[in-house]
Formats: sequence, structure tokens, C-alpha cells
Amino acid sequence: MARQFDPVMLGSIELFCLAAELESFTAAATQAGLTPAAVSRAIGRLEARLQVRLFVRSTRRIRLTEGGRAYLAQCRQALNQLVEAERELTGRQAAPAGVLRISVPTTLGHHGVLRLLPGFRRRYPQVQVEVHLSNRNVDFIADGFDLAVRARAQPDSGLVARKLMDAALVVVAAPEYLAQAGRPVTLDDLAQHECIQFVLPATGQRVPWAFRLDGQDIDVNTDGGFTCSEDLLGVVTLARAGAGLLQTYRFIVEEDLARGELVELLQPYAGRSRPFSLIYPANRHMPLKVRVFIDHVLAALGNGPLQSAQHPPG
Repeated sequence: MARQFDPVMLGSIELFCLAAELESFTAAATQAGLTPAAVSRAIGRLEARLQVRLFVRSTRRIRLTEGGRAYLAQCRQALNQLVEAERELTGRQAAPAGVLRISVPTTLGHHGVLRLLPGFRRRYPQVQVEVHLSNRNVDFIADGFDLAVRARAQPDSGLVARKLMDAALVVVAAPEYLAQAGRPVTLDDLAQHECIQFVLPATGQRVPWAFRLDGQDIDVNTDGGFTCSEDLLGVVTLARAGAGLLQTYRFIVEEDLARGELVELLQPYAGRSRPFSLIYPANRHMPLKVRVFIDHVLAALGNGPLQSAQHPPG
């Protein structure tokens, strides 16, 4: 096999990652024990090899170009895999370590995953956790994530999906709204009510409401004067304020229902749920920090312990 990289070029890649992280050739040089000119030459060698400009330079700072950002994400992953492969081979990794980057939806983030992180860090103090709260699907390579939690996983042969839980759906409203508008009794009654809408970030489409009727799963398109996008917790806040009816995950509103601040509706048509899964790239050499985090989350949330006091998902 012909050599693709010499030691100088591999060193240039490491210096490129360091300079990108610190946003400074001078800071990278100081940390690496080199001169700023040596770092600049190393970046120049990379740019000449790739025939792509990696940084936009000014007198005060540097910033990555679009090509530089894409190259950085892949270089970080490649260097991390080399480190993990070496640790696995030599048996030097006695404890998980490094930065773990995860993307979590706002719903299961606030009501599940974030609550698990302090315990995870106490158990693995050498792992630093960076959390990205978003309902959008992420690009693991370009965005540099180790894993994500998603309710609607996109099919991708390069990804592994490990199911966490089935999250039961429920229709709720505030007592104040029901006092003014009345309670819906059948699914046909939904057409006479304000139904708070959530728009999926990936498609820009409103989410149909999911019900079970005579043993069959059905979806119902509802309408209303309030629409939220990006953060699903926004529609819950609207429902609490009396804006209308809402279908959401039961685990989000369990405490509101117990306190009487929200009322459950249309129970004869309940029984639908949506799965949440852990998504991560298929990788023969999975970093230990990723492996132990997956085990930690599955142990806590696997089979839906958040629903332990809830109705079965049907």
C-alpha cells in the first residue's frame, strides 16, 4: 500500500485542528511549543496539498472557511479514531476520557437525558460532555457529533439506531380553555376547537395527531390559530396558558396532569406512541466514552422508565 501521509503532513493536520480550536495561529504555536511562522507554514502545506483555502486570515484573528469547517470535522474524527485504536491495542485506556458531543431534542433533553448527565460525569469525570439541544437532524461528520437522540430517525445505512423508549401520546388542555370552549368527546369535535400546531423542522409540515380507533391507527389533521416550530416545549407552554388543545408526549405533561393544571382528553382514542432512539455512526472502533454513555442512557431510559407511572403505550 502506497503511503498517503508522511509524518510532516500528519503533524500539519494536528496543528490545523489545534489552530481551528483556538482560532489563532499564535495560540496554537504556544500550546504546541512552536513559532507562529511554523504553524502558518504547516497550514500552508495542507492548503497546497488540498488546493483549498482552510482559513480566512486577518490581522487579529482567523476563521474557518466552509471547506475548512468540513475538513475539520473529518480530521477530528480521524484523529480520534487513531487515538482510540491505539488505546484499544495497547490497553492504555483504563477510563473513558475526552469530549463527548451529543445532540438531544428539547423534549427528552429537559425531561430525561440532561438529568442523567451529572451522574454520568460523577462516574466518568474524565469525560467532558457538550450538549446540543435541537429537534433538527444532525450531520455526524460535518457537525462533529458522537451520537444523537431522535424521535424520528432518518434512514441511513451508515448509522446505528438503538431504541430507548416508546413515548405515549396524550391530548391535553388547560381547565381555563375547556371552561370557555367545552370538552371534545369525539375526534370529529376537534374541528370545532383550537388545536395547537407543531411544525416539523425537517419538512416544514404540521404534525398530524395520532389516535387509535376500533383497533386501527389513524392520523388526523387538525387546525388552529397557534403554530410553533423548532422547540416542542413551546406548544406545551401555550397549552398551559389556555391557548387550546394539544397532543404531546405524556412524559412532558405528567406533572401538569397530576396537579390539575392540564386535563387529559379523548382517552377512548388514546394508545399511540412514538419511539425515541439513540443514533450514532456505525464504527468498528467505537470510542470508549461513547460506549459507556450509550450503556448509561440505555440503563436509565431503556424500555421507557419515564413512563413507569403512565398508561401503557398501547
